[in-house]
Amino acid sequence: MKHADSRKITAQLRHILSRHKPERVELIRILQEAEDEFGYLPREAMLEAANFTRVPAASVYGTATFYNRFRFTPLGKHPVKACMGTACHMAGGALVLDALERELGAKVGDITHDGEFSLDRVACIGCCFLAPVVVVGEEIHPRMTPFKVEEVLAGLKETEAGRPSQSK
Repeated sequence: MKHADSRKITAQLRHILSRHKPERVELIRILQEAEDEFGYLPREAMLEAANFTRVPAASVYGTATFYNRFRFTPLGKHPVKACMGTACHMAGGALVLDALERELGAKVGDITHDGEFSLDRVACIGCCFLAPVVVVGEEIHPRMTPFKVEEVLAGLKETEAGRPSQSK
C-alpha cells in the first residue's frame, strides 16, 4: 500500500514540477505547492523536488525544516491547534496543551493512530481576549481548561460515532 502511495505522490508532484523550471530558485515554491496539494510535505515530494532542481536532498530537507510553514505529517480528520501565544500561555495554555496530548495520546506535531486527530501548537490564533484558545477543525473553543479539553474531545468523538453530543 505504501508503495502505491509513493507512486501516487510522485505522479501528482510531476504535475506540479511541470509548471516550474529545474532551478534552485524554484525550490521553495515547489515545496509550497506540494504541501498545498498533499496537506503536508511527504518525503517522496522532497526527494522529487531535490532531483528536479538538482539540489542535494539534505539541502531540500534543511530548507523545509528551516521554515515553520511546512509540516511533515498529514493532518488528522480533525486538526487540533492549541494557541501558545502570550495571552494563551499566561492564561494556562501549557496545561491545556498537556491535557490535549494526554486525551489524544499524541504529541504536538503527531497524528493519532486512527488518523482522526492531529495536534499542533500555534503561535497565535488572534483572539487573545478568549485565552486560552483551542481550535478543532474550524471551530474555536475559548477559555479552555484541562477539564474542558476532555468535554470537547468526548463530544466530538460521540458525534463521529453517530451519537449526538450532550456536552456544551
